[in-house]
Amino acid sequence: MTDQIEFDAPIATVEAILFATDSPLTAAKIAQVAEFEGPREVKHAIASLNERYEQFGSAFRIEAIAGGFQMLTLPQYQEVLSRLLSARAETKLSQASLETLSIVAYRQPILRADIEAIRGVACGEVLRNLLEKQLVKIVGRAEVLGRPMLYGTTKRFLEVFGLANLADLPKAQELRKPATEKPSAKTEKPEQPAPDAGQAEVADEVVQVEVTDEVAENTD
Repeated sequence: MTDQIEFDAPIATVEAILFATDSPLTAAKIAQVAEFEGPREVKHAIASLNERYEQFGSAFRIEAIAGGFQMLTLPQYQEVLSRLLSARAETKLSQASLETLSIVAYRQPILRADIEAIRGVACGEVLRNLLEKQLVKIVGRAEVLGRPMLYGTTKRFLEVFGLANLADLPKAQELRKPATEKPSAKTEKPEQPAPDAGQAEVADEVVQVEVTDEVAENTD
């Protein structure tokens, strides 16, 4: 019995640390707080905890988020929890903010001018709003005339959308690279009925009359 308690102690310690935090913690940070030998012990404990949670049908798991680990409820309980908890202000984004944030996420680092070119409207106010919510940050300046600022997403962005890293974003190659123009399908024009012999003779007479009139005008 004593051996079982000693074996569970490190696992319980990791569980307590993750239960108490409201933001992701790296394995190295957890190891430091728990005074473990290294991150490997932390990852072993997390794997054991998730296995137990699954066996007992728990409503939560320890997930890899934004380079760290955090205890999160399972997606199927989102609707229930949404009725209990009011949505946080930082997650309330307008359609314009979502569009701008998507462009930044897939095309970063990106200039404001490029964002506006894609959306077709000015986005200065939207970018300021995203900066205030700490979903977007200035990551540098472009090596072009005027050295305009480049924008990218933040660690907070990964936390809000439950992503371990940017590689977890849904695939959207058309946003990462300029879309290549595909040749448009040729539409076949309906065939015009061939003129009969009588129509052809009338057309020839009209052409001859027009040519004769032009020659007469030039002669005058």
